[in-house]
Amino acid sequence: MRILGHRGASADAPENTVPAFRLALEQGADGVELDVRLCGSGEVVVFHDETLERLAGRPGRVVQTPWSTLRTLQVVTPGGRAPIPLLAEVLEALPRTAWVNVELKADSGWLKLAARVGRLLLDGGHQSHVVVSSFHPFCLLALAARAPSLRRGLLLEEGRPDWQESGPLSLWAGRDAVHPANAGLREEKVRLWHARGRQVAVWTVDDPGRARTLAGWGVDSVITNRPGLLRAALR
Repeated sequence: MRILGHRGASADAPENTVPAFRLALEQGADGVELDVRLCGSGEVVVFHDETLERLAGRPGRVVQTPWSTLRTLQVVTPGGRAPIPLLAEVLEALPRTAWVNVELKADSGWLKLAARVGRLLLDGGHQSHVVVSSFHPFCLLALAARAPSLRRGLLLEEGRPDWQESGPLSLWAGRDAVHPANAGLREEKVRLWHARGRQVAVWTVDDPGRARTLAGWGVDSVITNRPGLLRAALR
């Protein structure tokens, strides 16, 4: 079972930054999960929130802020501070042996986001070690139209109706993987998704006992804030 650092080793370093991703690998993660969105000048930046308040301590929406400004800002958390990176910079910083889960944050401009992420990943030759995920099936379908060779995973929140998980639209959007929430997940769901040919990546798993249970169910990946803790538990 793969261990993926949720926004990197986000319990110990500033989330979604190069130091957090490198630390996750040092702690024994097989790869990382990260969030991307477009900034005001059109670059693909690695940043979770729609606004800058929580992480960068200033007002403003990412989609309205140009990269020339974002590059001067720091992500500040109890784990430290580090610059906001571009997706291209993160991919360059990580070894190609690391699995990378790129989540598309489709709050606005999702057609353009899907196109630019798809082109960046294809041009960089990242098909073999990347899966692109999103809660928004239409965003994944837009990616499929532009970069059909890239792996796609549909993110699922707890309580989503079964028809949203298994309808034709969702099945095609999440052609390769399903990424369900840890809360409420049952073993029979994992078996069903595997029978449909999907890999299963569960978020967010910080409890070692739960990680061992999921490994016993055959889950393919767990996404965690504490990759070091889970690696020690699963040895």
